[in-house]
Amino acid sequence: MLDLRTRADVEAAFAIAEQHGSEVLVESCIPGDEHRLLVVGGKVVAAARGETAWVTADGRSTVSQLVDAQINSDPRRGTTEDHPLNRLDVAEDGTISADLARQGLTPESVPEAGRKVLIQRNGNVAIDCTDEVHPEVEHVVAPAARIVGLDIAGVDLVAQDIGRPLHAQGGAIVEINAGPGLLAHLKPAVGQPRPVGRAIVDTLFPVDGGNDHPGRIPVVGIAGTRDTARIARLVAWLGHLLGRRVGVACAEGLYLDRRCLQAGDARRWDIAHRLLVNRNVQAAVFENDARTILRDGLAYDRCMVGVVTDLEGAEATGAFDVQAFGDSAPEQMAKVLRTQVDVVLDDGVAVLNAADARVAALAEFCDGEVILYATDPETPAPVAHRGAGARGGRAVTLRDGRPVLATGSAETKLAPLSRPARGGIADETLLAVVAAAWALDIPPDLIIAGIETFEAHHASPTAQAA
Repeated sequence: MLDLRTRADVEAAFAIAEQHGSEVLVESCIPGDEHRLLVVGGKVVAAARGETAWVTADGRSTVSQLVDAQINSDPRRGTTEDHPLNRLDVAEDGTISADLARQGLTPESVPEAGRKVLIQRNGNVAIDCTDEVHPEVEHVVAPAARIVGLDIAGVDLVAQDIGRPLHAQGGAIVEINAGPGLLAHLKPAVGQPRPVGRAIVDTLFPVDGGNDHPGRIPVVGIAGTRDTARIARLVAWLGHLLGRRVGVACAEGLYLDRRCLQAGDARRWDIAHRLLVNRNVQAAVFENDARTILRDGLAYDRCMVGVVTDLEGAEATGAFDVQAFGDSAPEQMAKVLRTQVDVVLDDGVAVLNAADARVAALAEFCDGEVILYATDPETPAPVAHRGAGARGGRAVTLRDGRPVLATGSAETKLAPLSRPARGGIADETLLAVVAAAWALDIPPDLIIAGIETFEAHHASPTAQAA
């Protein structure tokens, strides 16, 4: 970039570069201007060209005075992010001084009138040239970012004309940046601003078929005491059959893809939160009881599905001033376990055991949809829920030993489950699993197949950990 042609030029430039780092890299000079191309999601979304700064002498002013009058007087130049161009300090910038020396000048020299003096070869990359980028240039730049594993990258290249293929002009890529600045594209000194922020957000959170992806993995929270560990692992197993890498934190241990990472009670924030920082986890299921919620809180801020099975377990919460006995115990437990319903996303689902009217009453605190489940199809809460609204709410119940998915007046009976295949799973547990899986849009046939095969594929936590 410095176009060094003599030994003296190289030695002078080396001395300047050595002051700014412990090592100096010497490369072949590529003719042209510096360009920064922003690659997002495999596409070039913006491009900017560097400026070459010159002044024209008047025969009276020094070089420093000419720079202040002809370059630094530009209102776009300054020292803050509000200014797309930097001020040039001729006396302090060693690179400028070296270029002046090669022209036989110093900052205090007075060039003859009419002489053009090069001040800066490659200054601010702040001239938008996005619309000028040749397709062949993009075909070189985009794969370069992908090769180094970057979805968002700033690719620096040197070319005489960005509108021509690089190989035709001896241009080349000189650097790929993992943390590219966006200011040159948002506030270029010359040209049109580019909506690079929108391109980045659209890449991170794509829109597919009209459904916005919120950038969250599916999270299922299960609160209560009735067989909740088995519910958690069954729901995770169904997610696994759907092709996702599912993590589970429950009373039986910490799991990822059926492998026990840590045996023992994993219903603690510090243990359960490990799933949310693991990039391999594509969905997560958490078991919570009232004591866990009062002691640590939930490991997640919001969830796609929140299940509440019962309001029991007050006897384990005495340390938190919850009365274990008496008429106030259920009311206090409802205040604790409604936390699981409070965190359901507005496009999520609360799954509530309607056999307990107090659990069903938690529906009013849900920002999203509600699915009620009960073994008795005549349970009042699901019946009323199915009749509510234009199409009616969703409910899961049993008829003739078969799970039934009901929406309003419409019912879909699932295939029957044999008692041996269910492995002793209680009806209430079965319906909680079916309802949670339905909330996750898992196909009915897969729900039945998963429940049928669950026990055969799950050894004890101790055996898996070993």
